Amino acid sequence: MDITRRTVLGGALAGIAAGAAGVTPAFADTPGSDDFGWAGFLGTADLYWRRLPKTWYEGPFLGNGFLGSGIYAEPGQNAIRFNVQHSQVQDHRPEFGSLFGLARLPIGYFTLEPVGAITAIDWRMDLWNAELTGTITTAAGSLSLRAIVHTGQPLLAVEIRPSEGERGFKWVFHPAAAVSPRADPVWNKPPPAGYTANPPVQLSGSGDARLAVQPLLAGGEHVTAWREVTRGGARTLYTSVAWSHPAKTSVARALGTVRRVSSFAALTPDHRRWWHDHYRASFLSIPDTRLQSFYWIQLYKVASAARREAPVMATSGPWLENTPWPATWWNLNVQLEYWLIHGSNHLELDAVSHALDKYRANLSSQVATPYQADSAGIPRTTDMTLLNGVSNATSGFPVGVPGQDPPTPEVGNLTWALHNVWLSYRHTMNAALLRDTLFPLLRKAINYYLHFLAPGPDGKLHLPPTFSPEYGVDAPDCNYDLSLIRWGCKTLLQTAPGDPLAPRWRDVLATLVDYPADVNGYMIGAGVPFAKSHRHYSHMLQIYPLYDVTWEQPEHRAIIETSLNHWVGFEGALQGYTFTGAASISAQMLRGEQAAFYLGELQRRYIQPNTMYKESGPVIETPLSAAKSMQDMLVQSWGGVVRLFPAVPAAWGDIALRDFRTEGAFLLSASRSGGKTRWLKVHSEAGAPCVLRPGIEGELTVTDARGRARRWRRLGNGDVQVELDRGEDAFVYRKGDRPDFGVRPVAPGGASAPWGLP
Repeated sequence: MDITRRTVLGGALAGIAAGAAGVTPAFADTPGSDDFGWAGFLGTADLYWRRLPKTWYEGPFLGNGFLGSGIYAEPGQNAIRFNVQHSQVQDHRPEFGSLFGLARLPIGYFTLEPVGAITAIDWRMDLWNAELTGTITTAAGSLSLRAIVHTGQPLLAVEIRPSEGERGFKWVFHPAAAVSPRADPVWNKPPPAGYTANPPVQLSGSGDARLAVQPLLAGGEHVTAWREVTRGGARTLYTSVAWSHPAKTSVARALGTVRRVSSFAALTPDHRRWWHDHYRASFLSIPDTRLQSFYWIQLYKVASAARREAPVMATSGPWLENTPWPATWWNLNVQLEYWLIHGSNHLELDAVSHALDKYRANLSSQVATPYQADSAGIPRTTDMTLLNGVSNATSGFPVGVPGQDPPTPEVGNLTWALHNVWLSYRHTMNAALLRDTLFPLLRKAINYYLHFLAPGPDGKLHLPPTFSPEYGVDAPDCNYDLSLIRWGCKTLLQTAPGDPLAPRWRDVLATLVDYPADVNGYMIGAGVPFAKSHRHYSHMLQIYPLYDVTWEQPEHRAIIETSLNHWVGFEGALQGYTFTGAASISAQMLRGEQAAFYLGELQRRYIQPNTMYKESGPVIETPLSAAKSMQDMLVQSWGGVVRLFPAVPAAWGDIALRDFRTEGAFLLSASRSGGKTRWLKVHSEAGAPCVLRPGIEGELTVTDARGRARRWRRLGNGDVQVELDRGEDAFVYRKGDRPDFGVRPVAPGGASAPWGLP
């Protein structure tokens, strides 16, 4: 599916609507409310390069959810590589499984080859305009550079203005072999018997354009078309990728895209308008300039990697590199990749809900045959249609069968993915999403568990051995699954208390065995202690993100603290997302200094110069989830209460928020100054019950947009319940205060180096 004009305009209008929804008549024209200069503010987060990036982890990146380009030095050559990859380009041979036969396929790259030896660069990733600009200095002169991946077209455009001595620079396309990256011997992951690469690419010309046609053994093709146009002092490369399966219809579409372009200048207005609307949908500013920049780079990154209609992000998003993980991973990666879209008010990027709905018919086929009539599941790895293909330890694991020996993969991945859908529902109160997608799929996901739950001698329901992601052994009463079963049954009962299965869900909640625990906190499962370093918090989902066991329940505080400390106490196998999980759990514990410490350790140990992340291969979920951890420090809205600034470190004395989206479909704006919350504004999109924990000292005033008193009351615990109908606003501030309701950037807490290679 190529991006269409409808997609662009729909996204732009959604951004405009989201940004405007929180404006109120009385304060819409407040001086300084939103006129601080977005371009200048976003400019403080721009990435810079004074040294030539050598890898994907160091260089600029451009994308639109489908087409992606990572830019860095061509190894061993006097050239700059511009990767050309596309999130829909995959193989279609299910007989070799998701990791080989349905894997993402590399396309290739261009090299920009100057006349003279490269001696210096000066690049800037302009976030506000989503454009790479700068110069390349060589022994023969210089090359002035502009590059975008257009937000609404599958098009990479690179404009070069050469000096006299560099007029002879050239572009060269290097097609990649159409084979699963996992097959590279460097990963030591031998492909299944009979697996071979697809046929060689076919290079040809068509008028002033060039074509690289990649036929696939399973039928279909992907095509790269490019064309270079000289106008005035500029030479501009336009390249596009089109994919089709099983038909071979991609040549005309790829050629049409590169031939429709009249000029680079003609591309930029729509492109920039979309990106400006994207950023304006919400606002966040803190005194930690480097962390603030990191946050805005993640908003650039997620919109470069995600669109609602695009495939759910694979492990490296649209920027496929050599990787052992050329698929979509559902036991943590997907969930973490999309969490930040809710608070940042970017539900237009929710590919998870869209894909689970579109490909729901495939989900029943992924569980074992005896359970397909009433159950559904999602394997550890899938292609973009949520299929795994043939399942085995080489090609891709199936959905696990509880009690099966030897150890089997996860059972609960679909249930956890549906928690993301639940978050999208709660942040929009979109009844259709709840009715048409979440409920029917969650009912089937929990049905799968119901086939295996059985009473034990203690009268409790128990689960046979299942697999806690990545720990390596099966365990009965596995905490990963128990937490998801509890969350799933509670959610189903909230959604459809009159369903014929409701008595069964209530029985499960009443009799399900407690979470196995020992002196070190939560175990992997019954009889399997948490006894080795382990990067995944699969045994603690009940704490975060499911909030079944919370810090607000005093009886659980000891086990939460013990579990967290024991988990992060094993250093050997920890990875970046260990620290984002620890930061978010610390935020639930109201420990801002501790949460900030974990985010600091993440940056120090793991985050790469361009804010990307690597383990043995490139993965992008961890930096995106770090943005969610920042959000958890500033606003939490689980359990029907909107908590403002619950876990901010002392150094964040000044904070500004606008249109932060919360559960209940509220848009929250607020200001903190000198360590004190001055005011908050809440706009209700759905008329849901509104309970606030504003953290404002003393007596409060609660008004509407015209300054008239709103109906509200204090609850027994001090929370504030406000009566708000759909479309109404409430302003909350200390009685007698006259706050400035403008939202603008806060003063930086000190000098900070920009991201990139400055």
